[in-house]
Amino acid sequence: MGGTADGLQPGLQPGLPLGTPLGHISLADGRLGRVLIAPGARGRGLGEQLVTLAVSIAFDELVLPEIRLGVWSHNTAALRVYEKLGFRTTATLEAVEVVDGVPWSVHRMRLTAADRRQ
Repeated sequence: MGGTADGLQPGLQPGLPLGTPLGHISLADGRLGRVLIAPGARGRGLGEQLVTLAVSIAFDELVLPEIRLGVWSHNTAALRVYEKLGFRTTATLEAVEVVDGVPWSVHRMRLTAADRRQ
């Protein structure tokens, strides 16, 4: 039987059962993807923490030369996090998807091990 987060435990959403996933990230073949934060946990810096951890694992443990990702152009919060951590846009692909009649564009971004050290 798990309790609930009651505000005494920093970083947890009050009222959510303990052990409730708040985020997810994947790193495969040098590609960062599926960075997801639960709606009730957004705006707390969890995305930045997850990406920072993935970057550390990629470069420090896996010794990858670079990390690549794609992010929707309208996802300005994610773009800010990636840019803050040193990722740079290498290409913008216009209208790669149409959602409810609205064209969505994507930024291709990358961070190299050398750029991370600067």
